[in-house]
Amino acid sequence: MLIAFSVAPSGAPSDAARAGLDEAAAAAESADGSVHDAVAAAVRVVRASGLPHRTTSMFTEVEGEWDEVFAVVKAATEAVMPFGSRVSLVLKADIRPGRTGEIDGKIERLEQAIESIQPTDS
Repeated sequence: MLIAFSVAPSGAPSDAARAGLDEAAAAAESADGSVHDAVAAAVRVVRASGLPHRTTSMFTEVEGEWDEVFAVVKAATEAVMPFGSRVSLVLKADIRPGRTGEIDGKIERLEQAIESIQPTDS
């Protein structure tokens, strides 16, 4: 299974949640509205999982079995909770039984397809 997910906080964190943030993170969150510290907390969870993963500017992709992938998404979402009063989660899954290595395999096949396309003369 290959998933792409994005998790982000919104709203002001509660006082109890804010107490869990270090001073630099609390200041950064309130200064410019950026969510990079919250996203960093989620990505830290993904990296610690040991599963194949890739993070881009908009999504994090994770590959593994159903239960392990969703456990990572849950833990990453929980890591973001202290940064807001609510959390938004967007998730897309490619469920292809019997396939592994798709986090790179899909990109490799796409690149091959692009290379095989012959430019047409206009």
